[in-house]
Amino acid sequence: MKLKFLFLFIFSASMAMPLYSQQDSIYIEKKDGALKKYWNSFIYGNVDRTFERKIDMSYAVAPSYTREGSFGVGGMATGLYRLDRKDSIMQPSDITLTGNISINGFYTLTATGNNHFKGNRSRLSYSLEFARKTLNFWGVSYEGCAMNPLSEYTRQQIRWESDYVYKLSKQFYIGAAFNLNYADLSDIKDISYLEGQKQSYFFTGLGISLQYDTRDFILNPKRGIYIMFKEVIYPEFLGSFNKTLFSTNFIFDIYQKVWPGGIIAGDIYGQFNKKNTPWPLREELGSGGFRMRGYYGGRYIDCNQLTAQVELRQHIFNRLGCVAWIGTGSVFPELKKFNCKNILPNYGLGLRIEFKHNVNARIDYGFGKDTGGFVFNFAEAF
Repeated sequence: MKLKFLFLFIFSASMAMPLYSQQDSIYIEKKDGALKKYWNSFIYGNVDRTFERKIDMSYAVAPSYTREGSFGVGGMATGLYRLDRKDSIMQPSDITLTGNISINGFYTLTATGNNHFKGNRSRLSYSLEFARKTLNFWGVSYEGCAMNPLSEYTRQQIRWESDYVYKLSKQFYIGAAFNLNYADLSDIKDISYLEGQKQSYFFTGLGISLQYDTRDFILNPKRGIYIMFKEVIYPEFLGSFNKTLFSTNFIFDIYQKVWPGGIIAGDIYGQFNKKNTPWPLREELGSGGFRMRGYYGGRYIDCNQLTAQVELRQHIFNRLGCVAWIGTGSVFPELKKFNCKNILPNYGLGLRIEFKHNVNARIDYGFGKDTGGFVFNFAEAF
């Protein structure tokens, strides 16, 4: 989600705020009035209140601008909570709600979160998205995207992704995945860009994962290693495609302190599908603003994706920080057709504001091959 103006609103407010103590913020919070309560939650949102409240929420609403949707209004609500407020060792659970509606009919509504259950033995991670977007379109394969002139389509999508993981030992987890994905294309300027595929699909995915996880906090890790291997099956009888499909996902992340306030973070990501995978399950380079930031989501599409990035994260002062990263990646139809000539560059700079306790609002500007753009989101990219 690339809400540039919304971030500037948050950034300006945070830079203008006085440095009150926690006792001062508690005093202000006790005053009556919805506006004062809202302002208090916004300005003092980085204070950890998860041991005092059932859920500690902060909100923001402001004009927005996205590359895909033009001007509009964007809003978000993010919160931290603990199912066991007596457990000071377990990291807090989180939930983030975001929404954006623009003047050209573009809208997105998303809900994401990580729920840590009592006893710190299991976790549920989830993501729900409702979206209607009029987007630029180049095709559904790298070859097509590289050759076709710019076109357009309108996409409507409902997507649910969830992973429940159970701790086998101190660092090892086993998990189960459940996904739902409905996507429909309309107003396509050139139907040949779909390469014979249907305009609408529905899929149900069932999966299993193995994880090694020593991160101190999922949304903003400062140390640790995360390794995840996941296999998902999309049965023919639970979808609208005439074949059973398989998907393999691999992630390797590492975080290490290099000097006071400085963290070096590395990420390797791989998503592998069969060559006949329908377009809703194909990989879109840059989509989501986590990897290959700055690329227009959908500029390059294909069945598989492989990316790598290294990021330096530096705390500056108070609630402000910055990052710089360099990376590379590509999409391709199948492993044996991976072409080194199609590897794309990526690098950029970003600002960070601690919006909630240990949870950053981030704005990045990423550069790529003949492209560049802003990415706004909450929590770190990886």
